[in-house]
Amino acid sequence: MPEVVIGAAVLGMLSISLLATFSTGLSIVRSGRENMRATQILLQKMETLRLFTWSQGTNTTLATTNFSDWYDPSRTNTQSGGVTYTGFFSNSAAPSSIPAEYRDNMRTATVTIYWTNYPSGSTNPIVHSRQFQTYVARYGMQNYVF
Repeated sequence: MPEVVIGAAVLGMLSISLLATFSTGLSIVRSGRENMRATQILLQKMETLRLFTWSQGTNTTLATTNFSDWYDPSRTNTQSGGVTYTGFFSNSAAPSSIPAEYRDNMRTATVTIYWTNYPSGSTNPIVHSRQFQTYVARYGMQNYVF
């Protein structure tokens, strides 16, 4: 009889450990997916900026300063698009470390994105953020005429 009780206790502990491992693994996969989607959104915004001419890149109507995107944009009509990513775009003057001859022809483009998720079984949100920054040169961009 004691062997059966000890065996049942060991089996119970192993089962709980296995379920905890699955839960942790799924949380890590979800976090990785959220990070990857954030990187995709940041790259999309930077590529959009890359295609703008100098005047379009400084126009806040085209290069909007605030934006939102979702983990699954095709499902936002059903309110199940998943995590909401809120982003900000800024196009500021080049830093003072750039030589004065070039400073007026360069700008610093920064895209920052935030999203919030709740760990399994928790009511405390975790706010995540990612940021891309690059320099944009007036004569280094494509000046397409439409």
